[in-house]
Amino acid sequence: MSVQKILDLENLLAQRDRLRQENQRTVFTNGCFDLLHPGHIDYLSRARKMGDALIVGVNSDRSVRELKGPLRPILTQDERTRLLSGLDSVDYITVFDEDTPHRLIAALLPDVLVKGGDWTVETIVGRQEVEAAGGRVVPLPYLKGQSSTAIIERILHRYGREA
Repeated sequence: MSVQKILDLENLLAQRDRLRQENQRTVFTNGCFDLLHPGHIDYLSRARKMGDALIVGVNSDRSVRELKGPLRPILTQDERTRLLSGLDSVDYITVFDEDTPHRLIAALLPDVLVKGGDWTVETIVGRQEVEAAGGRVVPLPYLKGQSSTAIIERILHRYGREA
């Protein structure tokens, strides 16, 4: 695993600047990535193909609890970022603590902003800033039946809810 992929915002902006100087296209996506599954792998691989470097914003533990409820996340932000850092499709990772990645996207201004297909272009956070800077915004469809919630439900069903 490459822990060097996990950067704070200051170091991530420096990498983004270096990529721009080299005429490299940056792609950004974000999510909780609570339990890494085939849907995540497929989604991140397709996102990476839209540019030269994929930056992934990962919700902090606090923001996951806010979005998914008090029993989530299953894996801590350190565990989730370490898993993502092992993927070839992921070039850089940063953790954000806000409920949305708006501030992060506005700072990075990626060339391509990608979000899951359950979002329309109009509802994707950061769309206005990215488009105003000349970037594009792309919703990517998910693989059917692939989600952390579905995995948790499958485990609960197979092993009993009181386990």
